[in-house]
Amino acid sequence: MTDQAQDRVWLITGCSSGFGREIVRAAVAAGDRVMATARRPETLQDLVDLGNGQVSTHALDVTDPSSIQVAVKATLELFGRIDILVNNAGFLMMGAVEEITMQQLREQMEVLFFGAAETTKAVLPSMRERGSGTIVQMSSMGGQTSFHAFGAYHAGKFALEGLSQTLAGEVAPLGVRVLMVEPGAFRTQINSNKTESSVIDAYSGTAGAFRTYVNAMQGSEEGDPAKAAAAIVTAVDSDNPPLRLALGGDAVDGLRAELESRLADLTAWEELSRSTAAS
Repeated sequence: MTDQAQDRVWLITGCSSGFGREIVRAAVAAGDRVMATARRPETLQDLVDLGNGQVSTHALDVTDPSSIQVAVKATLELFGRIDILVNNAGFLMMGAVEEITMQQLREQMEVLFFGAAETTKAVLPSMRERGSGTIVQMSSMGGQTSFHAFGAYHAGKFALEGLSQTLAGEVAPLGVRVLMVEPGAFRTQINSNKTESSVIDAYSGTAGAFRTYVNAMQGSEEGDPAKAAAAIVTAVDSDNPPLRLALGGDAVDGLRAELESRLADLTAWEELSRSTAAS
């Protein structure tokens, strides 16, 4: 497959910080070419310099469909193809479900879910026509499990995973692969750049306590984004990549506990569940 060879072409969203920047660096180290995008592409000049001809940049705002179309078209015109799309753009809205406004919830969903869906749909036709390609969805361990005060974020990531799992089955016969990446806590800027809701005192012991914990964690998260990026390249290189790739020991432990809890509930209530069959 084309996207498993050297000199692949990557289109990556959200390259101004965090995972996006590190994935660009990892792709360059692998000998590939990259269209690195951000709302303000002038912030990416150091990546262009690092790439020494391998990295180009373009403006892309995932909340603006026309911006997505222009960036995808520019990438195809410059490189002739897109082998790997990485939907990385995102931010964290923090607050209890009652605390966040509907506008804040919509803004979170617009970036985490609709923006990724729009970019995926813009790239898919060229991948489908070529019969090859990989779509990397930067999800989170929060795409399967949940924490207090992360309801809006979880909503976006759960939705992205549902769409992506469905997509994976639809495009596999066409030669296109889907990889959902589920990091735990990593030392990116998502925590320091998060948006927070107003506070309702009734949630001080749940969402409020977790706000305090997350704020205290800032800068001391266990995960190294550069190592995460290298792991993503390794998975993309694989002949048989997973549908979901957990990154970080906290993600592995948290997701295992979540899946075991779900299985325990399913088993405990199986008799009642099956009792609903039509006579």
